[in-house]
Amino acid sequence: MADNVTSLFRSTAAHSPSMAALTREGGDGAGPVDFCIPCNPYFPTPEMFQDMGARLRDIITYYPSSADTITAELCSLLQLPPQCVAMGNGSTELITWIDHLLVRESLAIPVPTFGRWTDQPMETGKRVDMFPLQESSGFALDLAQYAEFIRARGTRVAVICNPNNPDGGYLHKHALVQFMDAMADLDLVIIDESFLEFADAEQEPSVVQEAMLRPNVIVLRSLGKNFGLHGIRFGYLVANPALAGMVRSMLPKWNLNAFAEHVVFMLKNHGAEYAQSLHQVRKDRLDMAGQLASLPGLTVYPSQGNFLFVRLPVGAEGTVVRDRLLTEHRILVRECGNKIGSSSRFLRLVVRPQVDVRRLVSGLEQVLYGSRRGAAVPELGTGTNYSSGTAAVDRLVSSTNGAGMQGLAAQAMGAGAAMPAMPQPQPAAAQMPMPAPMPAPAPVAPAPMPAPAPAAPAPMSFPSPVAPAAAVVPPGPTPPGVPARGGLTAAQVRGTTGPAPGLAPAPATGWPNSQSWPNAAGMGQTG
Repeated sequence: MADNVTSLFRSTAAHSPSMAALTREGGDGAGPVDFCIPCNPYFPTPEMFQDMGARLRDIITYYPSSADTITAELCSLLQLPPQCVAMGNGSTELITWIDHLLVRESLAIPVPTFGRWTDQPMETGKRVDMFPLQESSGFALDLAQYAEFIRARGTRVAVICNPNNPDGGYLHKHALVQFMDAMADLDLVIIDESFLEFADAEQEPSVVQEAMLRPNVIVLRSLGKNFGLHGIRFGYLVANPALAGMVRSMLPKWNLNAFAEHVVFMLKNHGAEYAQSLHQVRKDRLDMAGQLASLPGLTVYPSQGNFLFVRLPVGAEGTVVRDRLLTEHRILVRECGNKIGSSSRFLRLVVRPQVDVRRLVSGLEQVLYGSRRGAAVPELGTGTNYSSGTAAVDRLVSSTNGAGMQGLAAQAMGAGAAMPAMPQPQPAAAQMPMPAPMPAPAPVAPAPMPAPAPAAPAPMSFPSPVAPAAAVVPPGPTPPGVPARGGLTAAQVRGTTGPAPGLAPAPATGWPNSQSWPNAAGMGQTG
């Protein structure tokens, strides 16, 4: 049975198998503890689920209202003009229509990131220029360097995920607005805010208001992740009326289902519970980061999402760790070897309540160190080695200077070779050689880190659209075993009693009262 469960990952090239598939293969009708699917574990409330259960017959028997009716109700909650909003059957439906309607020839995206932003445009023959986020800088996105990369490549569409998936990296609103204005000559700038509701770095972090005033900006928002209802499949975009109307005009009249309608119309009575659920996730994120960072050799990266990106100790193979956690401990984690720009040394772990985190930490201790916590990390043998990751994106960048698959294909066919496929799971022998592991430096006492300044970031200098900057060749990958700047190693947290750097707790005030609802900017109040 264990082989049946873990074999599901081999047939799922771009993601993890569904919870339904894992539950079926488990044989006992119960799924594992889920640290993989990035859902809000505190919303809807039990009372809301009871209400939906009581209305189940009517919900699934009858047609829903039109998308315009459901959108109007959502907009009344978020204080957004309906003509600037298009709701979709999940954010992936909206990504698909954006690609078909608005991406003409090329799209730039930092990697690693959400896979549909690379896969969707390549499936329709667009050039995808991938800008590698460097492990040596904690996977932080430098907007000025990204802008230079876009100018050097001549890319027509730019995408930024904020916070980014899988690392949770965050960009301040002020810097994003500067970037949007510097890219005003592009066909499109997309800011994917699917996880922004979980951020607490700013009181109002969203750029939805700024997007509505600009001719080429779309903001994408998720509802399923925030409301803990991935299975309902609903999300929305915000843009100026012309852009939003173009997408909305192509969507089917009943593209939103009756469950989505029921949830949207019940939300106005549950604003306080929703706000409290976000507050609890932020608190849990801080606690969970501290517990994970105490494991020797594990690196935890600061996150503003409802997940944490972690690098496994030297010698640990992510696919083996994932499979053993699932079969031995009934814990499901997201191994990131099949994310372009990542590798199998990284896991994305969803923030969950303390009781589940203790189970996760215990399972990791047994899988990584055996029965003795802090023992030397064992080599986990030969992994299944069906992930791609860093070697794939390095090949793309070094061979084509970011030209994407079209440039790589042209180069290969010019040499008489067949057009290469998009990076697929490969045996280890077929992967590009990587630098030999370097010994990790000896643990040192953590240096005091100053608290982050609340002031807005200083203006950045972006390249002019008239005179593109010289081509930027990103540095190579960090050799395995070298601690990443910006991440939190066990040595950095030993002996510390305060919160981990960059993971400040959520503010204690500013939550809506029982008659309020957070506005579209994420943290405000509406009456």
